[in-house]
Amino acid sequence: MKKSTNILINVVLFAVVVFLAIMVVRSIQAPIKFNNEKKAREVQVIQRLLDIRAAELQYKQAYNHYTSNFDTLINFCANGEIPIINIIPDPNDTTFTLTINDTLGYVKVMDSLFKNHENFNVNELRYVPFSNNVEFELADSIIKRSGISVPVFEAKAPYSVYLNGMDEQRVKNAIAEQEDIDKYAGLKVGSLEEASTEGNWEKL
Repeated sequence: MKKSTNILINVVLFAVVVFLAIMVVRSIQAPIKFNNEKKAREVQVIQRLLDIRAAELQYKQAYNHYTSNFDTLINFCANGEIPIINIIPDPNDTTFTLTINDTLGYVKVMDSLFKNHENFNVNELRYVPFSNNVEFELADSIIKRSGISVPVFEAKAPYSVYLNGMDEQRVKNAIAEQEDIDKYAGLKVGSLEEASTEGNWEKL
């Protein structure tokens, strides 16, 4: 009877040890898994922000300002055209500083910006990946720099949107970490405070 009791105790202790070992492994793997998934999602969000930036820069070149309206931006990408300009020196300029801009033709914005994007759907430009079709926050403005009016834009997506469905507490922790150091808790490109079209991931 004593032997049977000892065997039972040993089995229980072994089960407890195995359980604790599993819990330790999970506690180690959980943050690694979270960070890997976060980085994988951010790759796609960054690519979408880069596409928005490319479209905004082309839009500004055409109209001298940015837009905060995705319908306008997407329509421009789908139907707009970019002039092909040949720049040559002015033969009548003896200072060699003047040029002549000769428009050779036009190319579709889609062909210019997104021709290398496989299966690209311009109508998805507005949506944050992994968000169940939540739109990027898009804004434009005019700021003054040295007395000059400068057009600016900003597109952004918070952690709470593109980390949707992941470990809720770890998402909250990631947000708190960024807020504690006065940083935006998410990914963004451009700025409404300065004349910059950089992404916040490019400033790290």
